[in-house]
Amino acid sequence: MRPVYWVEWGLELYAAMDLVILTADKRMRLTVEGLLERPQSLAIRPVEADVQAHPRHDPAVLREAHEFLRSRQRQASHALVVFDRDGCGSQQSREVLEEDVKVRLEQSGWRDRCAVVVIEPELEAWFWSDSPHVERALGWLKGRSQLNEWLAGKGFLHQGQRKPIKPKEAVLEALRHCRTQYSPSIYYDLAARVSFERCIDPAFLKLRSILNEWFPLLT
Repeated sequence: MRPVYWVEWGLELYAAMDLVILTADKRMRLTVEGLLERPQSLAIRPVEADVQAHPRHDPAVLREAHEFLRSRQRQASHALVVFDRDGCGSQQSREVLEEDVKVRLEQSGWRDRCAVVVIEPELEAWFWSDSPHVERALGWLKGRSQLNEWLAGKGFLHQGQRKPIKPKEAVLEALRHCRTQYSPSIYYDLAARVSFERCIDPAFLKLRSILNEWFPLLT
């Protein structure tokens, strides 16, 4: 039985699905869908979710997420909003942006059943894991050490860093260098395959923690 999410006229009513997720674009939608295909890796039960991409991307998600999701309050037990800090049009910190959007979601009717994850600087920060799946997605055939040397030569990777300072630009430039056609599907493929164990990105860890809290493994 699904959890109660509202009570009306003394009747306990139940959501049609577990989760509705608003993302900023197709690449982010596919990433989240790929993650949710791996409930055991996330240490959650299988989740029935509707993942959507806002047609006007990060700035609109920041300003309008509460309006976009208002009509879904009786369809899903929880709501999650995910967007990039870079490109959203605000210079506020990740934490301030998350709280701002969450407050408006709660005021619109999602109180105690919503969360917001802002990725800093952008989704591609998750792309650059140390998994060999990254090289395969890019079409890079020379090994990770030479990929890192190439990134450093292009100014994307500084000494001692694990990830490029401009992760999205680095992805696009590497794809061009390898003559690999860009497709948002590469984000789904990586999300569905790369191990989560060594990921320390704060936004990813928050996303995982939220899902663990809302949808714990069945015992």
